Amino acid sequence: MTSTHPRKVIIDCDPGIDDAAALAMALFDPRLEVVAVTAVAGSVSAEQATTNLQSIVSFLDPPRLPRLGAADDTGPAERPYALNGPDGLGDADIPRVQLHGAHHSEKVLWETIKAHPREITILSLGPLTNVARVFSRDPSIVELVGGLVISGGTVHAMGNASPVADFNFFCDPMSARHVLREPVAKTLVPLETTSHVLLGFDLLDKLPREFSRAGQLLRQILPHAFRAHRQILGSEGIRLHDVVALVALTHPELFSRSSVSADVETMGELTSGMLVIDRRQTRPLRPHVDLLTSPDVVGITECILRGFETAADAT
Repeated sequence: MTSTHPRKVIIDCDPGIDDAAALAMALFDPRLEVVAVTAVAGSVSAEQATTNLQSIVSFLDPPRLPRLGAADDTGPAERPYALNGPDGLGDADIPRVQLHGAHHSEKVLWETIKAHPREITILSLGPLTNVARVFSRDPSIVELVGGLVISGGTVHAMGNASPVADFNFFCDPMSARHVLREPVAKTLVPLETTSHVLLGFDLLDKLPREFSRAGQLLRQILPHAFRAHRQILGSEGIRLHDVVALVALTHPELFSRSSVSADVETMGELTSGMLVIDRRQTRPLRPHVDLLTSPDVVGITECILRGFETAADAT
């Protein structure tokens, strides 16, 4: 029997444009109960990630306010990602709200998992720094996590932050390795899978109108994404990797799934952050990561548009 209760989720993110779009969908999805959202340094600095997170959630004003976690300044060094603009949100004209007196993301993760043992799925949309720290400081917490859905890694070593590594794993390879090695149910949505979903310029005509808060946000951040993809990558469409990872959480049937044995390279001068999948017939490790491939692009695109509309109807 399928449960009618919303799925409890913590979203750990480094709020750039695709993270913001994913948050707009997730916070109003009736199938999800977003109990916490935690910031991590990655596409923007720790301070900017925290500000962006507070600003997005405050602007959208969801009916159930999640706990918010502040990114730790000792996280990965800032690596400005040009596709998101200097502030991570394409200089969107939304009120900027500082998050004062908030607990660090690591503490929020730990307390939320403890409060809901084996009920929480962590959706990781940025570097795995926060998750790895929680697992390191309290190894017993691992068995209380209901599951992990991770946006990161590459299947065929075709990266976007380096020739072989995706941005999230490249930012913090040690944390990515740590989390992948933990005995917890893990679903990996790699770069090649999310890259299949290319959204064309017609998306802008299908966005919710500006009379809703979600519509205002999306109509401010996504045009910047289109301009940046065209100017920097020469692409006539955009790829919202983190939005696709959210769809993988809510609609896993739109992907093919296989269990693999995988690890992350941390030492290579040219390969740091590379996901290494052991494809040998005889391998020392049993498969321990579920890998999502072969996405249903049409179905995922429809899910994204419906998610945007649901968010707009609620705001």
